[in-house]
Amino acid sequence: MDIQTRKEKETWIVAVRGRIDALTAPEFEKKLQESAASGQSIFLLNFSALEYISSAGLRVILSAAKKLKEKKGRISFCGLQAPVREVFDISGLTSIFKFFDSETEALKEV
Repeated sequence: MDIQTRKEKETWIVAVRGRIDALTAPEFEKKLQESAASGQSIFLLNFSALEYISSAGLRVILSAAKKLKEKKGRISFCGLQAPVREVFDISGLTSIFKFFDSETEALKEV
């Protein structure tokens, strides 16, 4: 798993490549926590290069979203490939978060 972060306006963009599973979820969680601790509260997770996400990855996202909500923040997603999107659909998370086809589209909305 590779994680790249950057700030664009008030949005912290986190681009993840590879897999988020039981082995890599702690690293993903640490990166989100570090970003949130620096005062960021609006996150866009770019999953266009994410191949797989497990329940461990979903737990990290839900935990981060809960903490961000306390700070009036939020998480949105863009670029999900079909297998990853299916995991979000099956888990019911598509009714909780905003999803966008592209980073450009997401940045116009968030």
